[in-house]
Amino acid sequence: MTAPFGRFFLPGPTEVHPDVLAAMTQPMIAHRSAGCTELLQAAQPLLQELFGTTLPVRVGLASATGFMEAGVRMLPRGRVLALVNGAFSERFAQIAEACGHAVERRVVAWGQAHDPEALGDASGYVGVLCGHNETSTGVVQPVAEIACAVHPTPLLVDSTSGLGGAEMKFDEWGLAYALTASQKALALPPGLAFAVVRDDLLAHPPDSFYFDLRKYGPDRPPFTPALPQLYALAVQAHRIETEGVTARLARHTAMMERVHAWAAGRAILADAAHRSPTVTCILHPGSNELLARMAERGYTLGNGYGKLKGEAFRIGHMGDQDPATLEALLEALDATMVA
Repeated sequence: MTAPFGRFFLPGPTEVHPDVLAAMTQPMIAHRSAGCTELLQAAQPLLQELFGTTLPVRVGLASATGFMEAGVRMLPRGRVLALVNGAFSERFAQIAEACGHAVERRVVAWGQAHDPEALGDASGYVGVLCGHNETSTGVVQPVAEIACAVHPTPLLVDSTSGLGGAEMKFDEWGLAYALTASQKALALPPGLAFAVVRDDLLAHPPDSFYFDLRKYGPDRPPFTPALPQLYALAVQAHRIETEGVTARLARHTAMMERVHAWAAGRAILADAAHRSPTVTCILHPGSNELLARMAERGYTLGNGYGKLKGEAFRIGHMGDQDPATLEALLEALDATMVA
């Protein structure tokens, strides 16, 4: 039996609206056809607005990790500075190492953001890697200030759980590369990745065939795409446009504030100045039992990630969840915690 909509609060993949799921059942079409081009073009204005760019948004069949690697492979071989503040920013660093770069990590504690003023001169690096919204900790980084601090060194930003719920201004902030994935705040099924690339990065031929982003135009897939996901993308883009990007960001902020008010007196991992609008991590020893009991009530939340597993839980207040579905979740948490 299918659970009612509004019970799935995992910080990715997020719950997908029934209309979007239904779109995926449409018949297959030729992926070199005008119909496939129309699917991609239909989503392009909305994607550009979400990224805050006039550049084309490249759509690929990959997880976010794939497009993290694609971005790293556009850099010339050399020293890379990785800003690490959680599990997924550490993954960015590991990808750069796997691609042959000499990686220097600048590490702050889980729950903290980097201080742009403490970064120093970045001119000796071929690129700087940064997570926009660290899913493992619920921290949003001051990307605009970081970009200014490391300029003119290219800043590559992973916004997997940020874009669509947290503000992104690619052009205004002077970013070189930014990526996201379908299954977080965009509330799409997993399987698609999206990226914006500044023109100067495209001048360096990557040592990759599949992840050569020069091949990924805004209207023609270079390889056979996941057509059901493209059908879903077209429908969800229309739904987001109907809500409005400004209203969508405001809804995420309102949900964040409600969770923080509910969690007053509990240990939110992220420092107060850098809390994510899409995911909150709350320290809670014995979270395995709590999540199991919430599952009995029909709710899915995230366990602590990595070293926090069993010691914290995460609420993914993102995507198509809203204040009403969130309120029901918090009431269920209250009832579970006192039972």
